[in-house]
Amino acid sequence: MGHREELLRGAKKALLEKGWARTTARDVVALSGTNLGSIGYHYGSTEALMTAAMLSAIEEWGEALGRALGTPDPEEDAGDDAMLRFWRRVIRSIQADRQLWLASIEAMLQAEHNPALREQMAGGMQAGRSGMAAMLTGIPEDQIGAETVRSLGSVQLALMSGVLTQWLTDPASAPSAEEVVAGIRALGGSGGGPRLGQQIAGVEE
Repeated sequence: MGHREELLRGAKKALLEKGWARTTARDVVALSGTNLGSIGYHYGSTEALMTAAMLSAIEEWGEALGRALGTPDPEEDAGDDAMLRFWRRVIRSIQADRQLWLASIEAMLQAEHNPALREQMAGGMQAGRSGMAAMLTGIPEDQIGAETVRSLGSVQLALMSGVLTQWLTDPASAPSAEEVVAGIRALGGSGGGPRLGQQIAGVEE
């Protein structure tokens, strides 16, 4: 592996261990076994190297998420419905790959001032909407309608972001897969208003 690849590997490791804001060029050099001059020679600047590392990490995150959501757990109850199995996989992925999920959050913050990163994130978000919609409906991505992608796919991504935030911030009190599904069904069947409050509280008319 050459210095360019070693630098990228070191920068990705630094992102996962320390985050973008706390990573210095010396951190990358120490983790990659290279030297400071290599950064300028191969990438032009530390920021350019960190951008390349973040883009690579995002790609790996997407692949890891795809594997996590698409691979059934042999211990899963075959009698459970698809929605419950889906959320169990999401939460397991957050627990198993916490640093990778954290990197995805930091990528969004950095994208505000990094056009290349923002463009990559926007493309990944669109692919995420499509993938989520296809997964939930069972319809191949190339056959699913744009309206379904924009509605179902967008809402599913929003739900995942909210659940992710809770699990990263306070895992001890974050919702279980069963609680997430119960909440989704309460919202979907209520139409809002007082009836929603009764359903959530378990109160019957």
